[in-house]
Amino acid sequence: MQLDIQEIKKIIPHRFPFLLIDRVIELIPNEKLVAIKNVSVNEEFFVGHFPEEKVMPGVLIIEAMAQAACVYFYHSRNLIGKKLIYYLGKVTVRFFEPVVPGDQLKIEVTTVKFLAKTGIVKTQAFVKEKLVAEAEVVFSVKEV
Repeated sequence: MQLDIQEIKKIIPHRFPFLLIDRVIELIPNEKLVAIKNVSVNEEFFVGHFPEEKVMPGVLIIEAMAQAACVYFYHSRNLIGKKLIYYLGKVTVRFFEPVVPGDQLKIEVTTVKFLAKTGIVKTQAFVKEKLVAEAEVVFSVKEV
């Protein structure tokens, strides 16, 4: 299964400039999700981080991975049609390489453990097949 930006916007509440995944290129519920984030020089955060040598902030890489994880959880737990709020509980993260304008982040999400309204997932971010970051994300959902 694949999802375009319009379908992603139906699942997570984020909007410009904080919607940090552009599309889902692979989704197998309860098994795996692969999402893409195209990193453009026009991103607002590059104005101050850093003006002379632009680097995507690590916290935004984590946020992109968390957004992908929420889309994955939504489909894995068959929450289609429900309006949800996601709460990030805990993150264990490691960064390996900087992400710069022109890069394309490929974010992979796999299940560690799912309960009814909480989840733990492993996320990895790659640029050109090179691992740039990984995180274990713990979150819960609340229906509104």
